[in-house]
Amino acid sequence: MTTDGCNEALAYDVFARNCPSREALGHVTGRWGSLTLGALREDTLRFNELRRRVDGVSEKMLSQTLHALERDGLVHREAQQTNPPRVDYRLTPLGRTVADRLMSLIELVEERMPEIAEARREYDGAKG
Repeated sequence: MTTDGCNEALAYDVFARNCPSREALGHVTGRWGSLTLGALREDTLRFNELRRRVDGVSEKMLSQTLHALERDGLVHREAQQTNPPRVDYRLTPLGRTVADRLMSLIELVEERMPEIAEARREYDGAKG
């Protein structure tokens, strides 16, 4: 292990406690991160457009999520000097690659929801 907790054999090891890849993975796979990346995969959006698209996210949480994704190089923030000011968010090339893979998982979960719902009913019935 290196001093940052990453495995020397691998450049980064998300299973290592202190490896920075774990934090980046959390930004991508957390509820708001994954939904934000998915929404931005569809189009460049302004903050309020994005907030409407990611139904249920608070202004504060969306702001924090966008900052984290921007810091990780997945989202680009472009402020235009207009009156009123306009800020657009879009995926970077890296962000698009990550969002494409993430959307495959999201689509799989959506497709398999009938099976998931049935498993939940069986589980809840066995508990009751």
